[in-house]
Amino acid sequence: MVDIKELCKAAKTASYNLSAMSESLKNQILTAIADAIIDNKDYILAQNKLDTDSLKGRDSAFLDRLTLTESRIKAMSNGLLEIVKLPDPVGEVVEKWTAASGLEISKVRAPLGVIGVIYEARPNVTIDVAGLCIKTGNSVILRGGSDAINSNRALYKIMKEAIEKLGVDSNFIQFVNDTDRSLTNEMLKQGDYIDVIIPRGGDKLKKLVLENATMPVIASSGGNCHIYVDNDSDLDMATKVILNAKVQRPTVCNALEQLLINKDILDKAVPKIFAELEKAGVKIKCDKECAKYYENAEIATEEDYFEEHISLVLTVKSVSDIDCAIDHINTHSTGHSEGIISNNIDNIKKFTTKVDSGCVYVNASTRFTDGFEFGFGAEIGISTQKLHARGPLGLKQLTSEKYIAVGNGTIRK
Repeated sequence: MVDIKELCKAAKTASYNLSAMSESLKNQILTAIADAIIDNKDYILAQNKLDTDSLKGRDSAFLDRLTLTESRIKAMSNGLLEIVKLPDPVGEVVEKWTAASGLEISKVRAPLGVIGVIYEARPNVTIDVAGLCIKTGNSVILRGGSDAINSNRALYKIMKEAIEKLGVDSNFIQFVNDTDRSLTNEMLKQGDYIDVIIPRGGDKLKKLVLENATMPVIASSGGNCHIYVDNDSDLDMATKVILNAKVQRPTVCNALEQLLINKDILDKAVPKIFAELEKAGVKIKCDKECAKYYENAEIATEEDYFEEHISLVLTVKSVSDIDCAIDHINTHSTGHSEGIISNNIDNIKKFTTKVDSGCVYVNASTRFTDGFEFGFGAEIGISTQKLHARGPLGLKQLTSEKYIAVGNGTIRK
């Protein structure tokens, strides 16, 4: 069995040297890993197939998250190269001033230290997380799910070898190479060595981590994402945006799950929007008001409005006005991503001000809640809490701040 404590100690020790590593060397490491991923494409696909073949009975949404393809492997490599292009936040002077004592005080960005990430299914997380942590000078401990053990093991091996070929100590990347579930609880006890833990998965994982972690947690709920179609809206635009948000990739956390339509436009909006969704294979569950305009309706239950479907299922509800829409969203949302389709400036302002979620969109798809799309290069997760970061977690969100005070024999009087 893996010795979790020793693994964490090694990551902590390595973090001090990593925090002082030059940007050029960190970029060299990231580029080497990106190249190694492409060079080992066939090996990665073979190991991923071991995982997917052993889980053929699982639902299609789960298998989609687990499966790697040539294009997804290329995307992982490209993601690292995009991180290389981004400025290194470590050492950035956020503020600078002279205190009354004469001290020159600077607030400077610094790594968090050691980041532990516990994640499920998606093996691309292994690369995204490692890349962001390397760029920000953070050691990382990777704890992937048992379903992707062969894929994650292969990716970790490739990263380690690429780093060591450069003559660099690779201990700043650690991997829990064991599927024993008790090791997750053991990892959560290592508050002396892990500075922050980030769970990426369902509500059960989040609950487990929040209840047992002895270090700070940056947590994300699922993505029960909403779009509200206002009575003053362009229905052609609404249809296009809704179709993209639901259909483009329905198994991810920023996909649309809940659609709200103003009751004054049901007779026009429902036939138009539902027809396009039906063509795309979407199963629609709606309330009785919407069902009057859709003969294939399945009546939604109250539980459906809390459901993150992660599939081609959409729940739809009519609302009397924007205030009802906002109340419904704030009651049922997981705080991830919500949108409004409207031409009414006052309603748009009310919606963006009062909706309590990490990302709020105006006349745009929720599918943009993503580190790549926000220009972060990649993301370590989507935070749905408010401290210390919210929304996609990119490079700056993986740093803290420290104060450097410079004097000249300065003493306090």
